[in-house]
Amino acid sequence: MFWKFDLHTTSHIDQLLDREDVTLKELMEEDDVLQECKAQNRRLLLFLSQDHCMQELVSLITTEPPADLEERSRFKFPNVACELLTSDVSLINDKLGGDESLLEMLYHFLEQDPPLNPLLASFFSKTIGNLIARKTEQLITFLKKKEGFIGLVLKHIDASAMMDLLLRLISCVEPASLRQEVLQWLNEEKLVQRLTELIHSGKDEERQSNASQTLCDIIRLSRDQANQMQENVESDPLLAVIEMQETVAGLLKNMFEGERSETSIVNGTQVLLTLLETRRSGLEGLMDLYSQGYERSYTVSSSILNAIESHLKDFQQVLLDPPKKSAILTTVGVLEQPLGNARLHVVRLVAALLQTTSPTICQELCNLTTMDLLLDLFFKYSWNNFLHFQVELCVSAVLNHPSSEELSGPASDPQTSVHNALVAHLFQKCRLVQRILDAWEENDKIQANGGTRRGNMGHLTRIANMVVQNLEKGPVQTQIADLIKELPEDCRGRWESFVDETLRETNRRNTVELVSTHNMHSSSEDDDMEGPFPNDLSLQQIQQMTANFVDQFGFNDEEFSEHDENINATFDRIAEINFNLDADDNSANAAAFEACCKERIRQFDDAEEEEDIWEEKEINYATQAKSRTRFGVSQTLEGSSRSSMENGDRQQDHGSGSDDGDDSEHKSANPGWTADFRDSGGTGVSQSASGWEGPADTVEEAAKNGDAQGTGWANFTEFQPFDG
Repeated sequence: MFWKFDLHTTSHIDQLLDREDVTLKELMEEDDVLQECKAQNRRLLLFLSQDHCMQELVSLITTEPPADLEERSRFKFPNVACELLTSDVSLINDKLGGDESLLEMLYHFLEQDPPLNPLLASFFSKTIGNLIARKTEQLITFLKKKEGFIGLVLKHIDASAMMDLLLRLISCVEPASLRQEVLQWLNEEKLVQRLTELIHSGKDEERQSNASQTLCDIIRLSRDQANQMQENVESDPLLAVIEMQETVAGLLKNMFEGERSETSIVNGTQVLLTLLETRRSGLEGLMDLYSQGYERSYTVSSSILNAIESHLKDFQQVLLDPPKKSAILTTVGVLEQPLGNARLHVVRLVAALLQTTSPTICQELCNLTTMDLLLDLFFKYSWNNFLHFQVELCVSAVLNHPSSEELSGPASDPQTSVHNALVAHLFQKCRLVQRILDAWEENDKIQANGGTRRGNMGHLTRIANMVVQNLEKGPVQTQIADLIKELPEDCRGRWESFVDETLRETNRRNTVELVSTHNMHSSSEDDDMEGPFPNDLSLQQIQQMTANFVDQFGFNDEEFSEHDENINATFDRIAEINFNLDADDNSANAAAFEACCKERIRQFDDAEEEEDIWEEKEINYATQAKSRTRFGVSQTLEGSSRSSMENGDRQQDHGSGSDDGDDSEHKSANPGWTADFRDSGGTGVSQSASGWEGPADTVEEAAKNGDAQGTGWANFTEFQPFDG
């Protein structure tokens, strides 16, 4: 820990600042200049906040560096300058936001002719964004004075950094009152209308794409903030303008005006899809949401639907005659006429419109036979799963519409009748059942001839299951059953056979586990390791324990639901647990044990002279040998091995002819280990004593003479076995 001894090194920046002629670029050459700036190096901050240094920093991020510089070092100083200006240091923020001349230098960057350098544009956007968050009032006041600010930003909207700048103005202004003021200002500048005009076939792709993305982000940000704010807060004026029928109609007009281009159709449709979003969610579980009714967080404005309805025929024409695209080579061969992004987005739009359950929209789709056309595309482009998923959503939206019983209105409600017409259209005009059967049989023939299974068979299986499920239980169950009965007899028989055999078998195969996890265990365990108990025995014990554990132990889940209220409940219940011990068990053993204890355990004689344990005296082995015969069991010296002790115990377990009959019966009735407190004059003592070479005085004399043979120690060869 070098800091304990104050051995840290001094930054080279402090040494440079000691020079009177140090320049800004010399400091920017240092690798730790940004670190020192964020660490509030006072000398460095005072140097950077000087007028000429601040002007140089702003100039670096707004002026194109010389083209003759090496590419890797050309934007080094602009990058460092941007990081210093946005380091979130109050001294630099105050200087930059409070000096109008520096703000003028920044604003001059927007007055350049397009296109802007994308890297410098990102530096500019980051610096302005930092000022929006830290010096909000000063910057907003300055920008409001500039009448052409919004026009200049939109002129450079082909740079994504300008799109980020607009979104920062909308979402990063605090407090709420000031944010509302900024939104009103942007609305007065006709921001939404200007962005809508950019989505036109006559504009370049980057400009259209960024304008569309800006509108989508404005919609999502405004709706998210509206959900978070209180109800008494004023509505977002930008969102209100976007949702107006005139705005949506103007967008649609720009999309289809003049020569149709895929770029304008795709970008315009993305804005419409964002307007139709009722809740932002991932694709996972989307089908479940549809099948469960898909509760919305808010309803789609009728003005949006009315504007789209009048242009449904234009979208239908895109499906029939899409913008021309050249053939492409795919993994399954050459595709002469690709589906294209424009038609895919139109299909997505149809799926979103069906989910709104608008009667006029559903009626117009029926009149245009749009569902029939979508099914044609589904089977034609058998390898486009993006298309297959959207068509599946369309079928799901039609089949899972609330029935007349679930709706609050009467059965003759126009919405219900229109939807019933859409369901009938799906089964009669679109021939959904016949198409499923024909496509399945054709795929079986292809596979029988060695061909590849078609790519849409998975989605076709889901659609078939969807029909079966709604036939058994669904909002339009009765109507679907009637429509199935109206099928030709041969077709109805094929469908019943398909459901009972083919589809059932397909579902069974799809639910088979690919990997069996029955015998899998942790990789950290030894593969050859076996448990101490058989599997069936341990499982049986676990089942018995889990079945009675709660009842026996006396706890339940309710006591652990509220920790604050029931914190003492657990301990109270523990105090109530009763353990029943039968005192009569092993009564013979207990009586024998108590008798031996009373007979053999002698009380300490307090009258004897107390022995000093620390007094130095010679060792008397005879005394120690005698003490080891206490309780009638002969024991070896401390140096003898444990194995010999165990051997002696096993020998004693066999018993001898002189053992009492009670002891023998007691051993046979109670298997296992039992303490043997027999008389010290018994056979066990005599046999144990036979292993010693002489009396205690001989042992003591041998110890004094240092006999090399170690007489007096146990000789295990002379131990005699017990008589069986």
